Amino acid sequence: MDNEKKFHGEGRREFVKQTTLLAGGLLAMPILSKANYFSGSTGVIKIALIGCGGRGTGAATQALSTKENVQLVAMADAFPDRLSNSYNDIKEALGDKASRVNVPEGNKFIGFDAYKQAIALADVVILATPPGFRPIHFEEAVKQGKHIFMEKPVATDPAGIKKVLEAAAVAKTKKLNVVVGLQRRYQNSYRELYKRFQDGIIGDMLSAQVWWNQGALWVKPRKPEYTEMEYQMRNWYYFNWLCGDHIVEQHIHNIDVGNWFMGATPVTASGMGGRAVRTGKEYGEIFDHHFVEYRYANGVVMNSQCRHWKDAPSKVDEEIVGTKGRIFCDKAQIVDHKGKVLYQFDKKKENNPYQTEHDELFAAIAKGEYKFADAERGAQTTLSAIIGRLATYSGQVIDWNVALNSGLDLHPKTYSFDAQPPVMPDASGNYAYAKPGITKYFT
Repeated sequence: MDNEKKFHGEGRREFVKQTTLLAGGLLAMPILSKANYFSGSTGVIKIALIGCGGRGTGAATQALSTKENVQLVAMADAFPDRLSNSYNDIKEALGDKASRVNVPEGNKFIGFDAYKQAIALADVVILATPPGFRPIHFEEAVKQGKHIFMEKPVATDPAGIKKVLEAAAVAKTKKLNVVVGLQRRYQNSYRELYKRFQDGIIGDMLSAQVWWNQGALWVKPRKPEYTEMEYQMRNWYYFNWLCGDHIVEQHIHNIDVGNWFMGATPVTASGMGGRAVRTGKEYGEIFDHHFVEYRYANGVVMNSQCRHWKDAPSKVDEEIVGTKGRIFCDKAQIVDHKGKVLYQFDKKKENNPYQTEHDELFAAIAKGEYKFADAERGAQTTLSAIIGRLATYSGQVIDWNVALNSGLDLHPKTYSFDAQPPVMPDASGNYAYAKPGITKYFT
């Protein structure tokens, strides 16, 4: 496909130029009639929240904290307790803006198909369920002609990536604004570092190192009344069809920075990983560490590592190395190879990028502007993380195009609490997990 050729080297500079403008909200498309952007003669922008967990609650609060005339009018989740808690938490967080929450009981939808009903009532949709559901929710929101904020990652398998790419193409034809929650692209320090990188301050890019190393995360204990499907959905982080493993769900942020500065996606991934510390049955099937070598078409290598080890040093950062210097993203600093500081971002000018991505999205919608087309890039970055997982799980070199066109689909045939998930525990409650050198995905 033409976009793959661009990402793998052909026309790379022009592609970087255009996607940077779009991702930063700087390239305004023609202003259209407001009738194309939100309904209602009052000019209220109606929001639906799909997925009422912690991130959905945060994203909705940020959307409702913008300067625009916005209201939350519908909510959807698989679980009534999560929706109820989210509703109360959003109102509390908004304080004197709590009147922006206008969700009557009839607009609170529960179940696997609840998203369709909620989307129908809104102008803008926030997609924040576990990422395994993102492709079908995004597809439906585009079908219904809604502007979209969707959290990263946008899928957990190549089949989902294909679905998102197809829907992204339709979103462009409909001029639907789509922002993906890879918020470093909306952060002042990263934007300033990238501007200087484009200006050649560190010369040609030689390599990148990216990290997301931290301690352990949450676990929800199994209850006797849970079906296996409900247990996995409440512990979605530990099952690949829902989460994609932490290299996809979390480390995608750092991988995205590497792709951003490279102006491309990797052509291959190879690496290693496993379950060294987090080995109990409560941790499902995912690994607790990954190390991936990503290779790009121009020969540049990005080394990527992520882990969840309790009491081990944490590091969440990116380092870009060039012929004339290097960029330390967390420090927001650029130095030459002798250590001389070439640029230091003033941290007093840092923003909250989680808020900025909503501020810029809703400002564009209110003005009737088409400015954001993040979905394709979000899918490409998500696939970058997915091929990293496939490499560490299999122990093989994974080719980008082979993975993309593989049809690999991790999802169940039916979504219901009585349905059997794609992975099931054995008699002892343990889940099978990948064995590098043994597990195979492609021939």
